[in-house]
Amino acid sequence: MAQELSTQRVIEFDSIKEGVIALKGGSLRQILMVSGVNFDLKSEDEQNVILYSFQSFLNALDFPIQILIHSRKLNIDAYLEMLSGREKQESNELLKNQIAEYQQFIKTLVEGSTIMSKTFFVVVPYEASPISLEKGVKSNIKGLFGGLLGKKETPQTQENFEAMKQQLFQRTDQVINGLRGIGLRAIPLEDQELIELFYNLYNPEKAEKEKLTLNKE
Repeated sequence: MAQELSTQRVIEFDSIKEGVIALKGGSLRQILMVSGVNFDLKSEDEQNVILYSFQSFLNALDFPIQILIHSRKLNIDAYLEMLSGREKQESNELLKNQIAEYQQFIKTLVEGSTIMSKTFFVVVPYEASPISLEKGVKSNIKGLFGGLLGKKETPQTQENFEAMKQQLFQRTDQVINGLRGIGLRAIPLEDQELIELFYNLYNPEKAEKEKLTLNKE
């Protein structure tokens, strides 16, 4: 029970529903998973276009966003298991040996260096009214949510939630369209994906062993 109460004090959100994170102060957040682009492989002209487009995208926003890069050690156990299965099924001895050698190469490569995978997110906020925030003690919360959050929990009716959610979704659509103009694909995370994301963030070592992943096609 003590551990549960301690966790509740650390986590700043109240609930996750309909792809929306409701914070304890009454504000809402939506998280987008964003594709990446290999900037270094672009020509100088292409790089300038990307930079100009990104600058224009940021200048067009009348609300703040937060960019989050989640790095974690790459877990290739499932890939190695797949290769092992292919090796057992292969009847051609030459191909069988090649698969075995490839497995050994991958294992040596991973053991000899730390290979990290990176996932990119954009956090879109919709703040509660200033009156709601003034009722709570304001504190500068750093991390995934950022900003000034009302620490005192304020009741939120379903009607208020729906109205705020629609405003949040409009902002999310604006961010998605803006990122599309840069050549980036952004997709809102759903409830289960948000839960897995937070599990990964708060339990990185355990999450790695359990092979939790986020997949957005």
